[in-house]
Order: sequence, then C-alpha cells, then structure tokens
Amino acid sequence: MAMRVGVILSGCGFKDGSEIQEAVGILIALDRRGASVVCMAPDVPQSETLNHFTSQKEAHPRNVLHESARIARGKIVDLAGVKSADLDALIFPGGYGAAKNLCDFAAKGDQCHVLDDVKRLLMEMRGAGKPIGLACIAPVMAAAVFGAAGLSPQLTIGTDAQTAGAINAMGGVHHATGPADIYIDENNRLVTTPCYMNDVGPWVVYQGADKMVEAVLKMAGGGSR
Repeated sequence: MAMRVGVILSGCGFKDGSEIQEAVGILIALDRRGASVVCMAPDVPQSETLNHFTSQKEAHPRNVLHESARIARGKIVDLAGVKSADLDALIFPGGYGAAKNLCDFAAKGDQCHVLDDVKRLLMEMRGAGKPIGLACIAPVMAAAVFGAAGLSPQLTIGTDAQTAGAINAMGGVHHATGPADIYIDENNRLVTTPCYMNDVGPWVVYQGADKMVEAVLKMAGGGSR
C-alpha cells in the first residue's frame, strides 16, 4: 500500500507563501517513490501579499488555501479537516509563507505563535509516532511546538546563526549542516533540511528535498526505492 503523505502548503511564492521550487521538488520526490500525496493548507487569509517582481506589498488580500491550490493543481484540502489517522507522514516545504501564514515567526521570532491546526496536526503526528519532514525555514514551527512541550527537537536550517539561535531559544537544538544535507531526530521522528536557507540553486535544493523525502518514507515504513 502506498504511503499517505501530507504536504502542508502556505500559499504560492516564496515571499508570502510556499517556496515553489522546494514544494515541487518535494512533490516530485514523493511521486518518484510512489507515495500517495495529500496537499493541504489552512483556509485563512495570507498575513500579507507581496508583488514577487517588485517586492512591494499589495493591498488586495489573498487566501492561503486558494493560493496553495496553484501548486497542487487544484487537488488540495483544508488543513482543518485532516487528522494524523489520515496520514503516514507529514512534510512542510519552506518559503516565507511558513513563517508568515502557518506561524508568525517572521514578525515575532522566538516568541512566535503557530497556527492552531498546524500545532494540532504536529502534536497528533508526534503522538502517533509518525514522521515529519520540514524544509528551509519550516523547522522553526517544530522548534516552537515541540520545544514548548519539552521534547527538545533536534533540527537544522543549515548555518544561519540568527535562525539557529531562535530555534535554540524556543527549546530546540540546532545542528549545522551542509546545504544539501539532512538532520534526523529519531526520538521526535523529524527530518529537516536547509534548502533555500542557503544561497544555492534549485539542483542543490532538490538534492536536500529528495534526501529528506527518502528519510521520511523510510521512517514511515516505506523503505528505499
């Protein structure tokens, strides 16, 4: 039976949503291994909308679920209706949407709040012993949620000192890694990789994403293909 893997998106475009190349790389890596993917996103307004050409803020609001549907080709569900029992594993691409829409780390740093449904599903997956993969800036959510629960999550976002310091301040333990490397926390069933936290190209990003997917599926019982 195919592994059922949830992919939580946070919009479309790295400045105010999911990093598209990371998200697509993760989806390709999952499809390559025969996983059954469930794309999902919260049905909430984006915290802000940016013009990706000018980097200027735009006045018209956008919806995280609706924007995420662009990446998922319309095959997406509301995060609120998903439970850990529906999945074998869960993966978060990065992009500023993870730090603006799924939590408010971009504004509040180590004092951030994680969206209730994201926190709920993270804790459900952890309680069920099911693996979670997080790319780029997304590991800060695991630091906030699992750190507050006293679980000392072991994570990487690469080598960015400021973000690593915030992870440690939230009760996580940061481990520096290379740009295409992963870090595995067996105790908390976490796999993290830096992706675009580094100044790299899409091939390096894909290698890290692919390794993360491989490790998550292996942890979930899918083995290597």
